[in-house]
Amino acid sequence: MPIAMREPHFFPFHFAAAYRLPGLLFGVTSATAGVWVDDAVLSIRFGPWRVRTPLTNVISTVHTGPFSLIKTMGPARLSLADWGLTCATNSERGLCLRFATPVRGLDPLGLVRHPAVTVTVADCDGLARVVEH
Repeated sequence: MPIAMREPHFFPFHFAAAYRLPGLLFGVTSATAGVWVDDAVLSIRFGPWRVRTPLTNVISTVHTGPFSLIKTMGPARLSLADWGLTCATNSERGLCLRFATPVRGLDPLGLVRHPAVTVTVADCDGLARVVEH
């Protein structure tokens, strides 16, 4: 019996007006930011920053927010508290994706690994449903 393949999904980021110009300065636009989920892989693009990991590496999701505008606008941000990565385009709501094995993302050499990535996609509930199934 053939194995059913998961339909690929794309989740665009939700850009608040205050985040557009700071994002643009770092190459983060609606054309360069999004989350893709297919049968086996979770891919996040946030301007020049990328995360790619097997879907099986996602162990949980947590809805987050609101966020501090000053601490989240512009480039991808590293949390010094837990080494998590935040890719924010609004201050209202995001989804934190937690991983079994930390992932590369912020630094191009992969020396810093992230146990979680927070993304502010337009459909946080939908992304949570897709990665948890």
